[in-house]
Amino acid sequence: MLQYQIIPVTSYQENCTIVWCDKTNDAAIIDPGGDAELIKKAVEKLGVKIGKILITHGHLDHVGATVELAKHYNVEIIGSGVDDEFLFNSLPEQCMQFGFPYIKPFLPNKWLNEGDTIEIGQLTLNVLHCPGHTPGHMVFICPAEKIAFVGDVLFKNSIGRTDFPRGSYTDLINSITQKLLPLGDDIAFIPGHGPMSTLGDERRHNPYLK
Repeated sequence: MLQYQIIPVTSYQENCTIVWCDKTNDAAIIDPGGDAELIKKAVEKLGVKIGKILITHGHLDHVGATVELAKHYNVEIIGSGVDDEFLFNSLPEQCMQFGFPYIKPFLPNKWLNEGDTIEIGQLTLNVLHCPGHTPGHMVFICPAEKIAFVGDVLFKNSIGRTDFPRGSYTDLINSITQKLLPLGDDIAFIPGHGPMSTLGDERRHNPYLK
């Protein structure tokens, strides 16, 4: 069974999530945006074994602690899509623009594509390409557990911003309506910021989807 713990990090309160299989204790960290020591302490307290780091997209508040944690746990950095490469290369500029501590440019060890699957113990996450907030944005879904990790595509009663470089409002709405909502109303999701919701609640109540 899938277990998770959300750890809000950075001044942007980005939802870094530790996900693990309770049968094997194998785990992954999704979007470690910063506050590496806070994340390490959470992992230690949970007693899980980190096997990989997963990235939904290349914005600094989602990747800031990635390299430090990848070295600490000696694991690969997986994701997002290759179309976000320009964001990983521009991390120093992003830090200056938004007043974050310096982050050296880096690239994931493996880029993701739609249709890829990721194994965490006995769990399988499916990968969906959901551009709009960024061109290479990926979403991770565990159909068996009816939960998705959607990054900054969709929020409770809101949607991701599209005014960043290479953002697209049309692509974002298409990603939500054509890829996420068809997964089913009973899918719960953890967004990149803020509280959880379900796809059904957003389909019915999200003012941006009317």
